[in-house]
Amino acid sequence: MPNIVVIGAGVSGLTSAYLLSKDKANKVTILAKHMPGDYDIEYASPFAGANVVPMASKANSRWETRTWPELKRLAVEVPEAGIHEMKSRVYRRKKDLQALREQKHAIDGLFLENPWYKSLFDDFRELSRDELPEDVASGCEFGSVCINTAIYLAWLVGQCLANGVVLKRGVVKYVSEAASWSHTGNKADVVINATGLMASKLGGVMDQKMVPVRGQLVVVRNEIPYMTTRSGTDDGEDELVYTMMRAAGGGTILGGTYQKGQWESQPDPNVAMRIMKRAVAEMPELTHGKGVEGLDIIRHAVGLRPWREGGVRIEKENMDGTWVVHNYGHAGWGYQGSFGCAERVVELVHEIQGCAKL
Repeated sequence: MPNIVVIGAGVSGLTSAYLLSKDKANKVTILAKHMPGDYDIEYASPFAGANVVPMASKANSRWETRTWPELKRLAVEVPEAGIHEMKSRVYRRKKDLQALREQKHAIDGLFLENPWYKSLFDDFRELSRDELPEDVASGCEFGSVCINTAIYLAWLVGQCLANGVVLKRGVVKYVSEAASWSHTGNKADVVINATGLMASKLGGVMDQKMVPVRGQLVVVRNEIPYMTTRSGTDDGEDELVYTMMRAAGGGTILGGTYQKGQWESQPDPNVAMRIMKRAVAEMPELTHGKGVEGLDIIRHAVGLRPWREGGVRIEKENMDGTWVVHNYGHAGWGYQGSFGCAERVVELVHEIQGCAKL
């Protein structure tokens, strides 16, 4: 009987546990320092937007391609998951085009002029000239979704509990130690490492390719007619323009920043003002022409995206006699790649089972 411990209760860990627990033969325990409902700078998932705007290249598109149908299904069929449908617009600024063509942007795949993902969305279309801001060369629109993370993470916990998963609070210093935390009382056969940014500090892993990418945002009560993402700003390469409205009263997210190597957890008021000014300029209907003063602020927030040089790590490894499956390093696309990555985790566990004949 396969006995599995998942380290981490962010969207990657919870989704991995959820898919693994669908096989009733698996006995799954989630071990985590932070759980849904917590807000801590080490715990990225509550701070995410989170919406679907494909960021990968075509070659690395499996995770997002496999996840999109499931998020769309949940938005349509499972309202209690806290996901709703919403149009998304992507703008390619004139002054960014050359850099985008040279693939120098942090999230190049999103701003491709002939994006691979146009076949992913059945309503994808290029925007007409009169639909574009003056400084924008081109753009596209497609039907996306936006997730209320507070509701969705709790929904994932509920699905796990319904499948017999046991959640435990705890901290391990070394990855293989997690094998002793199984709720069955027996040593786990497999450990799933979904520790995100903390993989850089976890003994046995200590992945120095992991780097925090600081994302500052503002959450407001103002509603928007569609979501937007822009290829750049005039305020610096590490500042962004994006807006999205979470489902079920979760507020509208105004972003943001993309500051590599920054661990600072407190919002910078000057950055916050630039974020708000850019959002209002991008979408005047946000405040019906009242400017920044028309924003009804819920809170300012900072999250750390778990970025990894070379991309996400999803692979199996035998460590001190314990099989470990790694699933971390998702940067800013953890939600929109969550099911695709968790699906691969299940495949790797099946490979281990075949080798070990559990």
